[in-house]
Amino acid sequence: MGEELFKQFLDTHLSKRAIANQIKKNASIWWDDISTTNKIETKRNILSKSLIETVASLEKQLGKDIKTWNWGKVHTLEHPHPLGTIAALKGYFNIGPFPINGAREVINNRGYEYNDSGLYKVDAGPSTRRIIDFSDVENSISILPTGQSGNPFSKHYKDQAEMFNNGEFRKMKMNKEEIISVSTKLTIQPKNE
Repeated sequence: MGEELFKQFLDTHLSKRAIANQIKKNASIWWDDISTTNKIETKRNILSKSLIETVASLEKQLGKDIKTWNWGKVHTLEHPHPLGTIAALKGYFNIGPFPINGAREVINNRGYEYNDSGLYKVDAGPSTRRIIDFSDVENSISILPTGQSGNPFSKHYKDQAEMFNNGEFRKMKMNKEEIISVSTKLTIQPKNE
Protein backbone atom coordinates (compact mmCIF):
# COMPACT_ATOMS: atom_id res chain seq x y z
CA MET A 1 0.00 0.00 0.00
CA GLY A 2 2.75 2.42 0.88
CA GLU A 3 2.71 4.87 3.76
CA GLU A 4 0.22 7.39 2.35
CA LEU A 5 -2.38 4.82 1.29
CA PHE A 6 -1.93 2.94 4.59
CA LYS A 7 -2.70 6.12 6.57
CA GLN A 8 -5.82 6.66 4.47
CA PHE A 9 -6.81 3.01 5.02
CA LEU A 10 -6.49 3.42 8.82
CA ASP A 11 -8.82 6.42 8.70
CA THR A 12 -11.63 4.23 7.38
CA HIS A 13 -13.57 1.34 8.89
CA LEU A 14 -12.36 -0.98 6.14
CA SER A 15 -9.53 -2.28 8.32
CA LYS A 16 -12.01 -3.48 10.96
CA ARG A 17 -14.11 -5.21 8.33
CA ALA A 18 -11.16 -6.78 6.54
CA ILE A 19 -9.12 -8.10 9.48
CA ALA A 20 -11.60 -10.74 10.68
CA ASN A 21 -11.89 -12.27 7.20
CA GLN A 22 -8.20 -11.88 6.40
CA ILE A 23 -7.01 -13.60 9.58
CA LYS A 24 -8.91 -16.75 8.54
CA LYS A 25 -6.80 -17.06 5.37
CA ASN A 26 -3.34 -18.64 5.52
CA ALA A 27 -2.43 -17.47 2.03
CA SER A 28 -3.52 -14.25 0.38
CA ILE A 29 -2.00 -11.53 -1.78
CA TRP A 30 -2.40 -9.29 1.28
CA TRP A 31 0.00 -11.46 3.34
CA ASP A 32 2.73 -11.29 0.71
CA ASP A 33 5.54 -8.79 1.35
CA ILE A 34 6.04 -7.38 -2.13
CA SER A 35 9.51 -6.07 -1.20
CA THR A 36 10.81 -9.66 -1.19
CA THR A 37 11.14 -10.96 -4.74
CA ASN A 38 12.27 -14.53 -4.07
CA LYS A 39 9.27 -15.78 -2.06
CA ILE A 40 5.59 -15.35 -1.34
CA GLU A 41 4.90 -14.87 2.37
CA THR A 42 2.02 -16.51 4.22
CA LYS A 43 0.08 -15.38 7.25
CA ARG A 44 2.47 -17.33 9.49
CA ASN A 45 5.52 -15.58 8.00
CA ILE A 46 4.07 -12.10 8.38
CA LEU A 47 2.66 -12.60 11.88
CA SER A 48 5.92 -14.16 13.11
CA LYS A 49 7.95 -11.30 11.66
CA SER A 50 5.52 -8.75 13.13
CA LEU A 51 5.72 -10.32 16.61
CA ILE A 52 9.53 -10.27 16.58
CA GLU A 53 9.60 -6.64 15.41
CA THR A 54 6.99 -5.63 17.99
CA VAL A 55 8.87 -7.19 20.91
CA ALA A 56 12.13 -5.56 19.75
CA SER A 57 10.42 -2.19 19.48
CA LEU A 58 8.82 -2.52 22.93
CA GLU A 59 12.14 -3.57 24.49
CA LYS A 60 13.78 -0.50 22.97
CA GLN A 61 11.02 1.79 24.23
CA LEU A 62 10.12 0.23 27.60
CA GLY A 63 13.17 -1.86 28.54
CA LYS A 64 14.06 -5.55 28.46
CA ASP A 65 12.03 -6.50 31.57
CA ILE A 66 8.50 -7.24 30.34
CA LYS A 67 7.22 -6.99 33.94
CA THR A 68 7.87 -3.23 33.85
CA TRP A 69 5.92 -2.67 30.63
CA ASN A 70 2.78 -0.66 31.23
CA TRP A 71 0.22 0.63 28.73
CA GLY A 72 -0.13 3.85 30.74
CA LYS A 73 3.51 4.73 30.01
CA VAL A 74 2.67 5.21 26.34
CA HIS A 75 -1.12 5.79 26.43
CA THR A 76 -2.02 9.15 27.97
CA LEU A 77 -5.01 11.44 28.34
CA GLU A 78 -4.84 15.22 28.52
CA HIS A 79 -7.94 17.41 28.84
CA PRO A 80 -7.14 20.43 26.66
CA HIS A 81 -8.37 23.96 27.18
CA PRO A 82 -8.48 26.41 24.23
CA LEU A 83 -5.84 28.59 25.91
CA GLY A 84 -3.72 25.49 26.51
CA THR A 85 -2.79 25.44 22.83
CA ILE A 86 -0.33 28.24 23.65
CA ALA A 87 2.81 26.47 24.90
CA ALA A 88 3.48 28.92 27.76
CA LEU A 89 -0.10 28.53 29.05
CA LYS A 90 -0.47 24.77 28.61
CA GLY A 91 0.53 23.92 32.19
CA TYR A 92 -2.00 26.36 33.62
CA PHE A 93 -5.01 25.45 31.53
CA ASN A 94 -4.71 21.84 30.34
CA ILE A 95 -5.38 19.01 32.77
CA GLY A 96 -2.92 16.14 32.57
CA PRO A 97 -1.47 14.29 30.83
CA PHE A 98 -2.36 11.19 32.83
CA PRO A 99 -1.48 7.56 32.17
CA ILE A 100 -4.79 6.02 31.12
CA ASN A 101 -6.29 2.62 30.40
CA GLY A 102 -8.67 1.79 27.58
CA ALA A 103 -7.97 1.60 23.87
CA ARG A 104 -9.69 1.62 20.51
CA GLU A 105 -12.54 -0.83 19.94
CA VAL A 106 -13.13 -1.66 23.63
CA ILE A 107 -15.84 -0.64 26.09
CA ASN A 108 -13.60 2.08 27.56
CA ASN A 109 -13.03 3.54 24.10
CA ARG A 110 -10.10 5.94 23.88
CA GLY A 111 -9.16 6.83 20.33
CA TYR A 112 -5.64 7.76 19.32
CA GLU A 113 -3.61 8.25 16.18
CA TYR A 114 -1.41 5.49 14.84
CA ASN A 115 2.05 6.89 14.17
CA ASP A 116 5.73 6.01 14.56
CA SER A 117 6.20 7.81 17.91
CA GLY A 118 5.34 4.82 20.09
CA LEU A 119 3.03 7.15 22.05
CA TYR A 120 -0.74 6.90 21.93
CA LYS A 121 -2.17 10.22 23.07
CA VAL A 122 -5.93 10.00 23.45
CA ASP A 123 -7.66 12.28 20.96
CA ALA A 124 -11.19 10.89 21.18
CA GLY A 125 -13.35 9.33 23.84
CA PRO A 126 -15.99 10.18 26.42
CA SER A 127 -15.95 13.71 27.80
CA THR A 128 -18.34 12.88 30.60
CA ARG A 129 -20.13 9.84 32.00
CA ARG A 130 -23.58 9.54 33.55
CA ILE A 131 -25.61 6.67 34.90
CA ILE A 132 -29.22 7.64 35.52
CA ASP A 133 -31.37 5.33 37.58
CA PHE A 134 -34.88 5.99 36.27
CA SER A 135 -36.40 3.94 39.07
CA ASP A 136 -34.75 6.24 41.62
CA VAL A 137 -33.44 9.38 39.90
CA GLU A 138 -31.77 10.60 43.10
CA ASN A 139 -29.55 7.51 42.91
CA SER A 140 -27.92 8.77 39.69
CA ILE A 141 -24.17 9.31 39.34
CA SER A 142 -21.91 11.21 36.95
CA ILE A 143 -18.37 12.44 36.40
CA LEU A 144 -17.07 15.46 34.47
CA PRO A 145 -13.26 15.73 34.49
CA THR A 146 -12.93 19.47 33.84
CA GLY A 147 -15.81 20.70 36.00
CA GLN A 148 -19.19 22.09 35.06
CA SER A 149 -18.07 25.62 34.17
CA GLY A 150 -14.82 24.85 32.39
CA ASN A 151 -13.33 27.71 34.41
CA PRO A 152 -9.63 26.94 35.06
CA PHE A 153 -9.63 29.35 38.02
CA SER A 154 -12.38 27.45 39.85
CA LYS A 155 -11.31 25.15 42.69
CA HIS A 156 -13.50 22.52 41.01
CA TYR A 157 -11.84 22.74 37.55
CA LYS A 158 -9.64 19.66 38.06
CA ASP A 159 -11.18 17.96 41.05
CA GLN A 160 -12.90 15.18 39.09
CA ALA A 161 -10.11 14.38 36.62
CA GLU A 162 -8.45 11.63 38.68
CA MET A 163 -11.84 10.12 39.51
CA PHE A 164 -12.74 10.13 35.80
CA ASN A 165 -9.45 8.38 34.94
CA ASN A 166 -10.08 5.76 37.63
CA GLY A 167 -13.63 5.04 36.43
CA GLU A 168 -15.18 6.58 39.56
CA PHE A 169 -18.36 8.64 39.82
CA ARG A 170 -19.98 11.29 42.04
CA LYS A 171 -23.57 11.35 43.20
CA MET A 172 -25.66 13.73 41.12
CA LYS A 173 -27.59 16.37 43.06
CA MET A 174 -31.16 15.92 41.87
CA ASN A 175 -33.43 17.66 44.37
CA LYS A 176 -33.69 21.34 45.28
CA GLU A 177 -32.97 20.92 49.00
CA GLU A 178 -29.82 18.91 48.36
CA ILE A 179 -28.61 21.43 45.78
CA ILE A 180 -29.24 24.39 48.09
CA SER A 181 -27.45 22.66 50.99
CA VAL A 182 -24.16 22.49 49.06
CA SER A 183 -24.46 25.66 46.96
CA THR A 184 -22.82 29.02 47.28
CA LYS A 185 -24.38 32.27 46.14
CA LEU A 186 -22.61 35.06 44.30
CA THR A 187 -24.25 38.47 44.56
CA ILE A 188 -23.06 41.32 42.35
CA GLN A 189 -24.14 44.80 43.40
CA PRO A 190 -23.33 48.18 41.89
CA LYS A 191 -20.82 50.28 43.80
CA ASN A 192 -22.43 53.21 45.61
CA GLU A 193 -20.41 56.37 44.97
